Amino acid sequence: MSNMNDRRVGKTENIVSRLSIIDRLLPLWIFGAMAVGIVIGALIPGIKPMFTALSIGTVSIPIAIGLLWMMYPVLAKVKYEELGKIKDARKQFGVSLALNWLIGPALMFILAWVFLADEPGYRTGIIIIGLARCIAMVLVWNMLAGGDSEYCAALVALNSVFQIFMYSPLAYFYLFLLPTWLGAEGTIVEIPMIEIARSVLIFLGIPLAAGMATRFILVRRKGSDWYDNEFAPRLGPTALIGLLFTIVVMFSIQGDMILANPFDVLQVAVPLLFYFLLMFAVSFLISYRRKFSYEMSATQSFTVASNNFELAIAVAVATFGIASQEALATVIGPLIEVPVLIGLVYVSLWLKQRYFVKASSATTA
Repeated sequence: MSNMNDRRVGKTENIVSRLSIIDRLLPLWIFGAMAVGIVIGALIPGIKPMFTALSIGTVSIPIAIGLLWMMYPVLAKVKYEELGKIKDARKQFGVSLALNWLIGPALMFILAWVFLADEPGYRTGIIIIGLARCIAMVLVWNMLAGGDSEYCAALVALNSVFQIFMYSPLAYFYLFLLPTWLGAEGTIVEIPMIEIARSVLIFLGIPLAAGMATRFILVRRKGSDWYDNEFAPRLGPTALIGLLFTIVVMFSIQGDMILANPFDVLQVAVPLLFYFLLMFAVSFLISYRRKFSYEMSATQSFTVASNNFELAIAVAVATFGIASQEALATVIGPLIEVPVLIGLVYVSLWLKQRYFVKASSATTA
């Protein structure tokens, strides 16, 4: 009996000790990075045009640098040689695809019309966010919550393929066809598939290739024990540097729009907050009911609750212009998503201790 209690205490301590002091204070770092970005944008007026000029098509080079470094350490930790073990996770993949590409866009469409019925620009902007499934920051949230890194990498790759082929048709359906059927005015958004493919190639292809190469080369030279226990733990925390750098750059570019429209920020924040919380809760509930492991449940929930803000901002800016309500709505997206998802990391760890660890202990007993 005492051994069982010791194991339970050990598991609880492992949950708490998973987060370093930097990770535990991450919400403060993120809000600090947002504030620094806004201050830089306000004190150095030339920073915005400089960052804006550093672009290839709709891809911002400074933001790309931050995102690439944020994703590389996480993808370098993935055990690619074990990806074959998830080939039997058909139920999980089916649930993930349904939540990401059926439930998610539909829920965002409903919330947009419920809360922003009289604001067509903001409404269109958050619908654009809902169509862009996350292929970047979810890797960090999943890492912090102790999700399944191999399953997460597979889901990110799967969503990337779907994004290339499904984003434009879904944008036409939710922004033009469905509103027209409901008697409202539709909006046509022309999104070249090649632009989406280029975004996916840059933000997923480059760090994925680098991460795979790093693992295979160093494991061959140093061994998997050294890689997993010495190299990866040192490399992993640097992903947060990329995350904070990305936030500083993003808010130095768009901070003036947020400061100029504080009440609009709150108006757009409400449906986004409902969206992130509902998607996370529904996914975790479904996963728990279907008896998925905690690692699978956490990965799935962060995947469906996150969005690809870079793609959403690029689409809104390219289609409607940088000063549009649509563009501002997509900028507000990460302002709400980042702190909410950080909070959900702690919720996820609590759910693990409250439901999954107890269920595992009961089964063992």
